[in-house]
Amino acid sequence: MSYAGSNPGPFDPSDPFGPPPPRRSPLRRPLAVALAALVPGALLGWLAYEALGGTGGAEGPGSGAGAAPSVLSSPAGGAGGASGDDKTGVGTSRSSAPAGSGAASLKGKVVVIDPGHNDTNVEHTAEINRKVDIGTNWKECDTTGTSTNSGYSEAKFTLDVAHRLRALLERQGATVKLTQDGDRPFGPCIDERARIGNAAHADAVVSIHADGAGAGQRGFHVILPASVHAGAADTRAVVGPSKNLGKLIAGDFARATGTSASNYVGDGTGLVTRQDLGGLNLSTVPKVFIECGNMRDTKDAALLTSGAWRQDAAEGISEGIVSFLRG
Repeated sequence: MSYAGSNPGPFDPSDPFGPPPPRRSPLRRPLAVALAALVPGALLGWLAYEALGGTGGAEGPGSGAGAAPSVLSSPAGGAGGASGDDKTGVGTSRSSAPAGSGAASLKGKVVVIDPGHNDTNVEHTAEINRKVDIGTNWKECDTTGTSTNSGYSEAKFTLDVAHRLRALLERQGATVKLTQDGDRPFGPCIDERARIGNAAHADAVVSIHADGAGAGQRGFHVILPASVHAGAADTRAVVGPSKNLGKLIAGDFARATGTSASNYVGDGTGLVTRQDLGGLNLSTVPKVFIECGNMRDTKDAALLTSGAWRQDAAEGISEGIVSFLRG
């Protein structure tokens, strides 16, 4: 019996229990010769790899889908450790970045989230009823929004989804601003909401809402800006990119939430174009609204009041925004 750390002595032929002498393998010399021939070749190959800069280029040869990964380009640490970002070469933690994207993949991008309404608007009816110019006509500064039959308000819903969405986008490196964060007595007015996105030079703005249609009317829809050139409104430059943003959000929202496009507007496309919304008319950056569901329908309301579903909703909106920003 031996113990870890013991040091057996030299072989003694008179000791039948001693360790046997080492035996020389007949393959030892051929293997040594083969290894001696392979080592210089491997060294030359590694030097050539280093001279050419490896495979770290964002779009270099062999970087497309289906290309075999290089062992040399894999970082040390194995699964669960830091991994190289094949776009930037920056190591990122798998636990802190979404799968398939670097933590700073949206660095430099600005997203403005516009949580519809304000829970205390009801206490400031004179202020929110004041009319503002939206180009095509004059409209109330803001409204109280709708609610479920049980009293869960649209304003609470939109702010909750906005917070979840902000966290998802910031995790990918985007700069995220909210038009309001429950920190105002009312509003802001619809024209100010548009100005906030414009002043931020936002790459994308999404206004979050929930509808107040009749019972039995279900599903989500994304509202796109119409081409408007009147008064203070001129959407002509942003109609195209806004439409692209809306299509991507609609597709990802449907997939992430498992819900269908509206059965009462949009002819089943989940897309509606309007020219009567000041938040869209006055925007000079790509912007859309999303009505996530109908709060007055009991089946939709059951979804809208679920925290898990609201997380899915935020993820769907986030994925659409990310796809748009990455082009």
